[in-house]
Amino acid sequence: MRSVEIGIALALLAAVLANLASLLKHRGCQRVPPVQIRRPLQSARHLAGSRWFAAGWTMAAAAWLIHVAALSMAPISLVQAVLAGGAVTLAVMSQRLFGDRVERRQWLALLLGAAGLALLIVTVPRFGGSHSEFNAVSILGFEGGLALIALGLALGHRAERLAARRGILLAALAGTLFAFAGVAIKGLTGVGAVSPAVVIPWVALIILCGGLAQYATVAALQGGRAIETIGLMGLVANATQIAGGLLVFGDPLSTNPLGISLQASAFGLVCLSALLLPARSDAPAAAVPRLAGQTA
Repeated sequence: MRSVEIGIALALLAAVLANLASLLKHRGCQRVPPVQIRRPLQSARHLAGSRWFAAGWTMAAAAWLIHVAALSMAPISLVQAVLAGGAVTLAVMSQRLFGDRVERRQWLALLLGAAGLALLIVTVPRFGGSHSEFNAVSILGFEGGLALIALGLALGHRAERLAARRGILLAALAGTLFAFAGVAIKGLTGVGAVSPAVVIPWVALIILCGGLAQYATVAALQGGRAIETIGLMGLVANATQIAGGLLVFGDPLSTNPLGISLQASAFGLVCLSALLLPARSDAPAAAVPRLAGQTA
């Protein structure tokens, strides 16, 4: 079996494990005090004391390692499309294993998002190799743009006029931070033998970004419903990393008019999915903790 096919299989396994881990963490988050980024150790102790969260975090760590292995074997856009396609398992597991109510529009949103991202990959030319090559300007520009978006979301979730959307903004922030780390990890798999002076800061940035993403995730999970919060995080992270594959690592787009039309439709499906995902009756804004260490 070729490395790309192994990468696809690993991505599918990572998708299932990550979704189950997120559901476990969501349940555990409901039983601890709101996280405070100004008191990271105290918040970490509270979370570690929850068996549900500890089990979810352990499973998420395993899913992350499998995800990294998949990125080293297959193009990032293909890996993330497979992960997005696994979003349907989120609704199935949430309903069957935890008894959560999944609205019809949320089923539709997950299906549309998965179909859109899958359609994007089906219509691109055939892949070959892991597509890890990039140039410094492209990855710095893309990651810099993500950093600005993350900063805007972090500031926006604290604005009183956006209080009703605080949970959604936190979920989008977590997804953006995960995408930032994912693109950096993909880049790291393609740099070859380089000086530790380059690799060490790179790895430190990935760890920092991953840590902030975890706090944003917990804050979003504590104030939001499982399906919409986890689904939106995954949608943002996957769509952004697919864009990174196209813009940074040169994953090819279609070259014929029909393929281009289908890819435009795919992006439209992803946008529609994001609009449909939030439940009709959102959780009260007062229930959503602030990432900066305050509670709403």
